[in-house]
Amino acid sequence: MSNDNTPKTAKDTHYAKLRRAHRDEKAGGAPAFRPRQRVPPGENAADGLVRLYGLHTVRAALDNPRRRIKKMLVTRNAAERLAIADLAALPFKAELVEPKEIDKITGSDAVHQGVLIEAEPLKPKRLDALGDTKLVLVLDQVTDPHNVGAILRSAVAFGAGALITTARHSPQESGVLAKSASGALEHIDQIEVKNLADALGQLHEAGFQTIGLDSDGPAELETSFSGEKIALVLGAEGKGLRQKTRETVTTLARLDMPGAIRSLNVSNAAAVSLYAARAFLKRG
Repeated sequence: MSNDNTPKTAKDTHYAKLRRAHRDEKAGGAPAFRPRQRVPPGENAADGLVRLYGLHTVRAALDNPRRRIKKMLVTRNAAERLAIADLAALPFKAELVEPKEIDKITGSDAVHQGVLIEAEPLKPKRLDALGDTKLVLVLDQVTDPHNVGAILRSAVAFGAGALITTARHSPQESGVLAKSASGALEHIDQIEVKNLADALGQLHEAGFQTIGLDSDGPAELETSFSGEKIALVLGAEGKGLRQKTRETVTTLARLDMPGAIRSLNVSNAAAVSLYAARAFLKRG
C-alpha cells in the first residue's frame, strides 16, 4: 500500500514533470496559454452618483449611515465574503452577477473583487465643522487619486481627524480613490476649502501649528513640533508646496533621510509624518 503522506523529493518532482511533458507530447502538446482579454471601462455613472468597488471599500460604505447607496452588483462569492445572506433584504437594488458583468463597467484592470456599488458621493464638510481633533492633514493641490486614497488610509490609521483639500485641483471621489483608500473614505471628515492660505489662517486661530513638509525645510520634522494641535501640510509631487502656502504655514520642516534617495512619494511622506506627529502628541 502506498503512503500518501510520504514527503516528495526533488527527484520525485522532476520525474513528475517529465511524465506530464510526455503525456502532453503524445496528446499534441500542452494547451496554449491564452491571456485574459482586456475589457475597457464602460460608461460613467449617472450624474450625481459615483461607483465604488472592492470588498473593503464596499463593506465600509455599507456600514456608513451617511452613505446613500442606490445599487449593487455582486458575485455570489463576494456576497458571502461580505456576509450578505439575502440581497432582497438590502434597502437598495442589488443584483447577483458574474465577475465579467462588473468588468464591463469598471474595466478588467480594476480590482473590483466581485462587488460594485453606485452611490451618492459624501458631502465635504466646512472648516468650521472641524471639531476637537488634534491632528489634521492638509493637501496643497495633490491631484493623483491613488495618492489621495493612500493618504486617506494613513490618516485614518494614525487617528487624524480630518483631511483638508482645496475645491479646485483636488480629485473628486471615485472608484480609484476609494479603492486606494481601502475603506478609509468612510471613516474621516473631508473638508473642502476655496482658499488654502485663508484656511491655514483659520487653523492658526484654532490653535494649530501648521507644518509644511518641504525637502529643503530648515529643520527636521521631529524637532519642529510644538503645542497641542498639529496640521501637516503636503504639496503635490514634483511641485511641492506653493509659495503662498510656504509663506503661510507656521513651520517648514523636512523628513531626515540619510540614504541615497532624498525624497518620498507624497503618500509615504504623509504616513511617516503622521507617525511622528502622533508620537509627539502622545507624549504631551
